[in-house]
Amino acid sequence: MSPAAADPRYPIGRFKAVMPVTSELRAAAIDALAGLPARMRRAVDGLSPAQLDTPYRAGGWTVRQLVHHVADSHMNAFVRLKLALTEDTPTVRPYDQDRWATLPDSTLPLEPSLALLDGLHARWTAVVRAISPDRFARTFVHPEHGGEVSVDLLVQLYAWHSHHHLAHVTELRRREGW
Repeated sequence: MSPAAADPRYPIGRFKAVMPVTSELRAAAIDALAGLPARMRRAVDGLSPAQLDTPYRAGGWTVRQLVHHVADSHMNAFVRLKLALTEDTPTVRPYDQDRWATLPDSTLPLEPSLALLDGLHARWTAVVRAISPDRFARTFVHPEHGGEVSVDLLVQLYAWHSHHHLAHVTELRRREGW
């Protein structure tokens, strides 16, 4: 049984950090971040407004909300990265992603969030490709996660997050025959 069939919330399975991080794993995670904008555009290409407003699973967000969520989440992650690189173990502020997904901008067309992902991921990958390997050990504190999060863990998590939400869209398209 595929992970998606077992639990449609986690079509690729739950996130599992790999430590210590090898240079190959780090490079693959950075490549996943770099490729997300184009892959997201392909995943939603040709969907009608009704399809965009279809939840990817019962009780889940719509495809439209999901794309806007990825932009919101990745903006927050990029800011957290920059804080970790410029401050000594800063504490970051959590946010309620479910409430953010109900704000008026979650009903907009996808292009503002797709364009945001284009620029954001260009900047994000420029930063992580340029920092020295020792800087991946820099950390921030996330109050909801009860401890320090390294830049390496952040990059792995958001590579997974990219694949995770892409799979929500592609699995829905597969199930619905779109």
